[in-house]
Amino acid sequence: MRKILCIVLLSVSANLASQETWTLSECVSYALGHNLQLNDFQYSLRSDKETYRQSIRNLLPNIFATSDYNIRFGRSIDPNDNSIINIDFFSNNYSLQANMDLFRGFQKINAIKASKFLYQATQEETQQQKYLLAFRVMTAFYNILFFEGLVDISKEQLVVSQANYDLVKKQIELGLKAGADLYEAESVLLTDKLNLTQSINQLAAAKLGLVQEMNLENATDIAVQAELVGLSEPTETPGMQSDTIFTKAIGFMPIIKAQQLRTKAAKKQVAVARGNMYPSLSLFAGYGTGYFETTTDSLGTTIPFRDQFRDNTFQFIGVSLNIPISNGLSARSRVKQQKIALMRAQNNLDLQEQELYQTIQQLVQEYNAFQVEYEQSTQKMEAQNLAFTIAQKRYEKGLINTLELFTAKNLFASAQNENLQVRLRMEVNRSTLDFYQGLPIFNIN
Repeated sequence: MRKILCIVLLSVSANLASQETWTLSECVSYALGHNLQLNDFQYSLRSDKETYRQSIRNLLPNIFATSDYNIRFGRSIDPNDNSIINIDFFSNNYSLQANMDLFRGFQKINAIKASKFLYQATQEETQQQKYLLAFRVMTAFYNILFFEGLVDISKEQLVVSQANYDLVKKQIELGLKAGADLYEAESVLLTDKLNLTQSINQLAAAKLGLVQEMNLENATDIAVQAELVGLSEPTETPGMQSDTIFTKAIGFMPIIKAQQLRTKAAKKQVAVARGNMYPSLSLFAGYGTGYFETTTDSLGTTIPFRDQFRDNTFQFIGVSLNIPISNGLSARSRVKQQKIALMRAQNNLDLQEQELYQTIQQLVQEYNAFQVEYEQSTQKMEAQNLAFTIAQKRYEKGLINTLELFTAKNLFASAQNENLQVRLRMEVNRSTLDFYQGLPIFNIN
């Protein structure tokens, strides 16, 4: 009995969880925290961060220790006095060495700056992916609102068809209409039932689309909080100018900032390539010792390892100058390749700015068009509503047939759908333009 009670409670909890209502902001926040593609960008960000840190660590001296163990056979040179000997013996050496670049054409400094720019560019690209995901979630969210409105319209049409069917059936029973009229009314009723079923299926597909964008596990359904009637009515706003919005957008859009940073990195990489054409100067130093089996005392006994390790120590320090003279012109070729990469980066920046401007131009044009379309579609819907109301009354009085009523009803439903679609598309368009103007429509951070 206790097990059954637990199962019932778990089932009730699951149903309550499934009935949770989501706002647009909550959907975006959840999607940002559970999107696998964003995880991949985060890995790239961490990798570039480590590359940047390592470029700084490359300024530190290189320190390394070496050791070897050698067994020599036959004729060789005695390491003690450089005499020729013909015996087998072994030796081993130990050393601790360090070297540090004093000058290398500023390659390491420029490499640090380049890796920093690339790391910052990856940060901006990660932010851009968050915005793109947020817009996909917003589109899926408004798709649900549209199909929920479509379901409501289909239900309204079905109620009217059911009422007409019941009216015709009653009139037939009273002998006021022929039986054929019932078939026409039934056909309209079944058509509206089919329309409602199709609308419900489309709504289910829209909900699944949002669930997938959010990566909401173990769910195929979702309830969104915003009701259709709760959407703000479109209001008249001053005419928007593409140039004004573009000027604002170019200052904060992550994709533009990322490409600007990649262009700066390309300039530094040209300087790194040029550094290969300059002389390089490095400082090196070391400490070492060794043990040789041929090192003996006056009695011919090999000196112990501890004594040799202490007595054979040596130190060295020096500088090394490397002047490139000819390397098959590979250094010049690398400079040319990096210059080409710089030109490509600059061209990509120009291309991104062009695409952004064209996108804003299109959004502004659509916004102005939606203003007119919404006003006209609202007028059309009101006119079709009046026409349908008149047709309904004439049908009840037997002045028109079922086909004429069905036509009037379909025109009204079509006008409702059109007005709803324009309204929601206008809402998405306005939110997008608000975003490009720097307004906080998403809580990305």
